[in-house]
Amino acid sequence: MSSLIAVTGAAGFIGSVMISALNQAGYENIVAVDDLGSGQKFKNLRAKSYRSVISPERFLEALTAKSIKPNIVIHLGAITDTAESDVDLMLQRNTEYTTRLARWCLENGSRFVYASSASVYGDGKRGFSDADSLTPQLMPLNGYGYTKWLFDAIAIREEWSNHIVGLRFFNVFGPNEYHKGRMASVVWHAYNQIKSTAQLQLFRSHVPEYADGGQMRDFVYVKDVVACMLWFMHNADVNGIYNLGTGKARSFADLAGSVFAAMNVTPEIEFVDTPENIRNAYQYFTEADLSKLRATGYTAPFTSLEDATADYIKQYLTNANPYC
Repeated sequence: MSSLIAVTGAAGFIGSVMISALNQAGYENIVAVDDLGSGQKFKNLRAKSYRSVISPERFLEALTAKSIKPNIVIHLGAITDTAESDVDLMLQRNTEYTTRLARWCLENGSRFVYASSASVYGDGKRGFSDADSLTPQLMPLNGYGYTKWLFDAIAIREEWSNHIVGLRFFNVFGPNEYHKGRMASVVWHAYNQIKSTAQLQLFRSHVPEYADGGQMRDFVYVKDVVACMLWFMHNADVNGIYNLGTGKARSFADLAGSVFAAMNVTPEIEFVDTPENIRNAYQYFTEADLSKLRATGYTAPFTSLEDATADYIKQYLTNANPYC
């Protein structure tokens, strides 16, 4: 397949799984855009087919110089640490960089699919509808959510969202997230805790509406996320900003049970206080409203929490080569 595809955040969690999915679909003419740093992210790019690896800054320069002209840009690169305190840095990387890529794609007739985030919904009191009319009213709780929300708002105001695709990822988990450390999914942390101690620590609830372990999230498997992105890549007449989760919130107690079951370990849970530095921005409930996504004609089912957790643990985490 001759289309040139650029994937930003290519060595990251979702980006590297996206490249795997592209390869499986027959695409190898890929520019992998990312900073590899001094850690282990490079391992996510092994055993995959792509044309080159280029830094985000050099990628922008190449677009401006027209030495690279991708037909499709899948933009997953961002500062994703919700505890990052430098909002100016996130503004530069998460909002301004995305704006420059989107503008280039619009001016050059290239498909643009980018990652937004469910963090734009803040405490969830305004609901989880992805209707454009509600976006200006949203109140993100941290700098990460704010910088993601800001680009969504720009895209809607400038009517770019009629020509590009934004996907508000909910709680994504799965293979290739190993380099993320404390920002990795609860499933990954749970597996490692149980493996080393035979028990699991979960955050205690600090509000009366939710019991300990009753906090709820929309946990979505990374394989389902990339399948949806591939669908949008192939359906260039469908545009807009959409939620991307399963549409069904599950409790942390449910998640813990699924991990214990996949590991064949008797459940033992200890509750600990939520750290003070994230307590005020902690979401107790998230659930993707999928009505807008389903209205596009996207009908693929989402993997259940139990099946996704079992696949992640049995096919990856317990293997010598856990990479997708």
